[in-house]
Amino acid sequence: MRVLSNFYVFILISLILSCRSIDLYEKSVSIPGHAWKSSYQPSFSFTIKDTISRYQVYLVLRHNEKYSYNNIYVNLYLQPPGKDSLQKIKLPSLALANADGWLGSGMDDIYEHRIPLGEPQTLQSGTYTFKVEQIMREEPLEHVLNVGLRLEKKQ
Repeated sequence: MRVLSNFYVFILISLILSCRSIDLYEKSVSIPGHAWKSSYQPSFSFTIKDTISRYQVYLVLRHNEKYSYNNIYVNLYLQPPGKDSLQKIKLPSLALANADGWLGSGMDDIYEHRIPLGEPQTLQSGTYTFKVEQIMREEPLEHVLNVGLRLEKKQ
């Protein structure tokens, strides 16, 4: 009986320790023809109600092994609650690979990257809209399968 009790305590502690973030939003869109034109700028919106918690925003990118670069340049546009227009946020080069290979998780020949955009922070209540634009020199940018946005609540 004691062994069974210890097992349940172990499972409970494992569950508590593994629950460090709560996924609130994730949306990914397919890139038409797996060739991302700079004119194709997917938009993502989510609503925040909890203004006490901290949130982490991620850019989610999927590509296949034929993607030609070890990085990507994107512009991110943000429309926070109460604003009428999008604000441009130029990001530095986002690393996708290093000398050892792709940095994202892979399955077969497809790789997914979850790239944190800044540090976790508190957000005001309301609806946030993000738009993503690729600004690489290649037009269209070949072998990109999906782009998306992910929001996690940090505890």
